[in-house]
Amino acid sequence: MTSPLSLERVSEHRSFGGTVAYWRHASAATACSMTFATFVPDRAATGARLPVLTYLAGLTCTAETFMTKAGAFRSAAEAGLMLVAPDTSPRGVDVPDVSDEYDFGQGAGFYINATEAPYARNFQMERYVTEELPAVLEANFPVDLARHGLFGHSMGGHGALTLGLKRPDLYRSLSAFAPIAHPADCPWGKKAFSRYLGGTEADWRAHDAAALLAKAPADGPAILVDQGLADSFLAEQLNPEALERAAAKSGRSLTLRRHAGYDHGYYFIQTFMADHIAHHARTLGA
Repeated sequence: MTSPLSLERVSEHRSFGGTVAYWRHASAATACSMTFATFVPDRAATGARLPVLTYLAGLTCTAETFMTKAGAFRSAAEAGLMLVAPDTSPRGVDVPDVSDEYDFGQGAGFYINATEAPYARNFQMERYVTEELPAVLEANFPVDLARHGLFGHSMGGHGALTLGLKRPDLYRSLSAFAPIAHPADCPWGKKAFSRYLGGTEADWRAHDAAALLAKAPADGPAILVDQGLADSFLAEQLNPEALERAAAKSGRSLTLRRHAGYDHGYYFIQTFMADHIAHHARTLGA
């Protein structure tokens, strides 16, 4: 039987003085095969254990999206940061899906642990990201998990903020691009939470970035968020103002930058990626 910590290398590519690779492994958390991508700067060849920055992508994305679109490698190589990009959900013919809904099912795991049938068996993305994937990284890569940062975009921004706020023991730095800030009160979040979790809005707040930030310790890691003002999802889905209200309540340091003319896509993310890498590198001591 294959060890859950063992990996199959799917492909490998040189870039900016480092190595990009795609990996596949059997996941106990999601009861299926999972893929993720890594960028390891050559600094690791010296024997150094590197700080690691995990990126959570948004709806419809895969482990490949960040690697091919975000433009993060030069900054990560200069900072000596390893990058990790997991898939956004479990995949496979035996994994439940709603094929005509892009915002639910495969490609839309929302980084939570589903409790409702038929999703509970596979859609355990919180467990995968916070427990299984770090164990796989530690067993196979030169990482220093005491210096682990988390960031993401849209659905992945929601995931980064919520998992980071829930697990300060695991993540020392946090940031997000156009996150779903208050999913308990937007169409994307209500659809996902009602089907994956059941219950009521009161139950969903345990997985809501704004609700968690409002109760967060004031002395936790400073949070950086960038938001484009030409984002077509801004008014209905994202609600960054909820983060500002929550940070004011808790006293946590939040830098929320708004950018005229920028939309929801990766041209926006590329523009501010170096700032996010620098934000994490300062905190992680890269």
